[in-house]
Amino acid sequence: MHRQSQFTVGIEEEYQLVDPETRDLRSSITQILANGESILGEQIQKEMFQAMIEVGTVVCTDVVEAKTEICRLRGTVIELARRAGCRVAASGAHPFARWDTLDVTQDERYAQLENHLQQIARSIAVYGLHVHVGIDDRDQSIEIMNEIRYFLPHILALSVNSPFWEGRDTGLKSYRSIIWGRMPRSGIPDTFQSWDDYTHFVNTLLATNSIDEPKKIWWDIRPHPRFNTLEFRVCDMPTRVEETIAIAALFQAVVMKLARLRSQNLGFRVYQRALIQENRWRAIRYGVDGDLIDLGKSTEVPMRSLALELLEFIDDVVDELGSRDALQTVYQILNEGTGADRQLEVYRRTGSLHAVVDYLADETMRGSTVHETSAKA
Repeated sequence: MHRQSQFTVGIEEEYQLVDPETRDLRSSITQILANGESILGEQIQKEMFQAMIEVGTVVCTDVVEAKTEICRLRGTVIELARRAGCRVAASGAHPFARWDTLDVTQDERYAQLENHLQQIARSIAVYGLHVHVGIDDRDQSIEIMNEIRYFLPHILALSVNSPFWEGRDTGLKSYRSIIWGRMPRSGIPDTFQSWDDYTHFVNTLLATNSIDEPKKIWWDIRPHPRFNTLEFRVCDMPTRVEETIAIAALFQAVVMKLARLRSQNLGFRVYQRALIQENRWRAIRYGVDGDLIDLGKSTEVPMRSLALELLEFIDDVVDELGSRDALQTVYQILNEGTGADRQLEVYRRTGSLHAVVDYLADETMRGSTVHETSAKA
């Protein structure tokens, strides 16, 4: 029996800072950090752009604890932003902001990144959700990473939340994935034979000056270089708290399920990267409305059907993890649509991207917990 404590959860969310009048992105991170670091400490971080802020939970034993953390963090940041004269919005990309007008954070790390990647770095004004799931054994983390790559497009499809870019309907449900895909060492990783094999790969990149630190491997999933976790980076930033928690619950449950299968000498089939990439593209384009390839059967299957199969696959571990309630949100996404679908519906109804921004800011606030006493500290 696996120790449940092994499969801890940590969540990082990236938010947009928005001007309440123009609805454009607003460079307010300096003021927010000046007030926020004394309240949240290392749980609040600057990012490359002055209109972006990141928060991270503590290590949580389950998604119930993670939800409490996310509600607290969102609420505190929303209050800090209000005092700085701006709003907080959560989605994979701002509906109409232009990347070439954004202020870059003055920091040596970001300056080096911009110098190395040039316009690629300057244009990655996109926002993602990162979920960490704890795995004690590093070799096991590689084995599970190889297997779990198959499910990344399925969970991306549930999270899609960036249909607009620079004022245009892109026709894609996750344009953030396209923008981030310009980065080197992004997308679906190859397979590795062991932790030593992966370490050799990283050391080769370091020795050849391809990277100067392992965190510059930006795959959709990666072993974290410092923590004993698998870090999932494939998803758009969800607008709703409950969608963040449902996605985290999915990642945690699939990791535990695959670990349990391995403990019973049962493995999940490892598929070719190129085939998984085909499904990744379909998820980016259509979200839950398209078909993905059932790679085991070599046939197209509606994404909604595959999502139900995924829920059935993990059903025997969710009660042990305490995440059955959190996963009910997946059914809601399948019935009502994704964040991208809701953005498109607001735009269809109003014809206004300003209205889309207002909707995102309102939805981001819903369910958050503003700690007035903490925010006044």
